[in-house]
Amino acid sequence: MKGISYRGNLLEPTWITSRQIETGRRAMTRNARCGGKIWVRIFLKKPVTVRPTETRMGSGKGFPEYWVAVVKPGRILYKMSGVAKNIARKAISTAA
Repeated sequence: MKGISYRGNLLEPTWITSRQIETGRRAMTRNARCGGKIWVRIFLKKPVTVRPTETRMGSGKGFPEYWVAVVKPGRILYKMSGVAKNIARKAISTAA
């Protein structure tokens, strides 16, 4: 099974936060136990800013609170190789 890779696609446009990416990666690692290689194919590029509550209008945009990856349909989120097909499917569906 060395040359075969499995991947998880996205079906609708969305923002994915760093916490969601890390949670999915951990779930895949936990289910794949017997080794294999996991690639995260998305990168955080957009800062999301939040203004403090009860501030007056003006005085800038606010501070970056967290980062997101803007993901469009069909984008590959995770890629996995080196494991059996049924284990890979289970791990990727758990991550989703």
